[in-house]
Amino acid sequence: MATTSSEEDFRRDPTAANGAGTPTRRPTRGPTPTPTRTGLLLAALAAPAAMGVSGASLALPDAARELTVSPASAAWLMTAFGVGMAVGTPLLTATAGRRHGPAGVIGAGAVLVTLGAALVLLAPGLPLAVAGRALEAAGAAGLNVAAFQMAGRDRSGRTPGLVAIGSAAGGTAGLFAGAAVAGAAGWRAALVLPLLSLLVVLQARRSAGSGPETVGDEGADETRTTGRRSVLPLDILRDRGFRTAAGLMLAVSTVNFGLLYAAPRRVAALTGWSSVETGAVASLAALAGALLSWLLVRAAPTLGPRRVRLVLALGSLGAAVLAVSAPWPVAVLLASGTSALATAGGQGLLTGAAAEGLPAARHGLAIGLFNLAFLIGVAAGPALAASL
Repeated sequence: MATTSSEEDFRRDPTAANGAGTPTRRPTRGPTPTPTRTGLLLAALAAPAAMGVSGASLALPDAARELTVSPASAAWLMTAFGVGMAVGTPLLTATAGRRHGPAGVIGAGAVLVTLGAALVLLAPGLPLAVAGRALEAAGAAGLNVAAFQMAGRDRSGRTPGLVAIGSAAGGTAGLFAGAAVAGAAGWRAALVLPLLSLLVVLQARRSAGSGPETVGDEGADETRTTGRRSVLPLDILRDRGFRTAAGLMLAVSTVNFGLLYAAPRRVAALTGWSSVETGAVASLAALAGALLSWLLVRAAPTLGPRRVRLVLALGSLGAAVLAVSAPWPVAVLLASGTSALATAGGQGLLTGAAAEGLPAARHGLAIGLFNLAFLIGVAAGPALAASL
């Protein structure tokens, strides 16, 4: 039976025959045809950002000596990174992200990482070095949130889980990498590990697409009705599911990054190991915990949301108590690994939960705010550990 031209056009593009001659753009829901490969790519984008947090930890004594400042003052090189990430997340999401989507955030983040790293390498004193770290962190935050927004297209939680594991692995490996790089090339090199993200920036931008996230007919209606309130996301903050997920992520993140600062120091004090030896062992312990979080991600459908939240909360609390009170280095390392498991599992499983009860048009912003809660913990954890 012969077909008309319009019928052939409809078969090639079902959205073309919408009566107005303008295609209706559909959302990108779910993973790409190769979700594992996409997850690994996004993990490689996010991991160096986490390295930026932990890589400085064991290099701070060298920085304090060269800059002739106290160890507490040098700790600002670590705290500033968390603050920069917390500020950079909403800033880049609201500027480059709103207009160009994840691809724009990745591009802007890469520029800021490069500029910040250059300032760190050239800074003659602590104030400019801290400013460079904050600028570098703002860019790293963009790369991190873009990775999770792209992974959030997979509602199963598997792709966000891979990205979370990659981020956690970067944070744990950064302990050893930072100590090793500082020993070989100086403490400044340990503070610019986020530059490694540039190796996959171009490929990640291609995967993200060239424009902002698009929505279908239903999502477009939601966008129109929520457009006026997107600047002040009160609807997101009022959502109970979002508050629960973000609050738990904030607590777990604060504990984890506090231990990234404090646990290696406690292990070194208990054993007398060098910074490289301590960094290697602490990295292995935390990396094991991050990798084991995949078992929690896979078991989550069986456990259910309430039990998952209970496991994350108890695991993080137990890790904090064990790290502070145990007199044995093995126990401190076990606490570090448990905290890494809870953090990686929380990022993977709570990312979707944070946006689950919201309209599709609000998912991107909700995930950005959820990551902001995580990054506040990145900044608060080392600061609290240093003060205590």
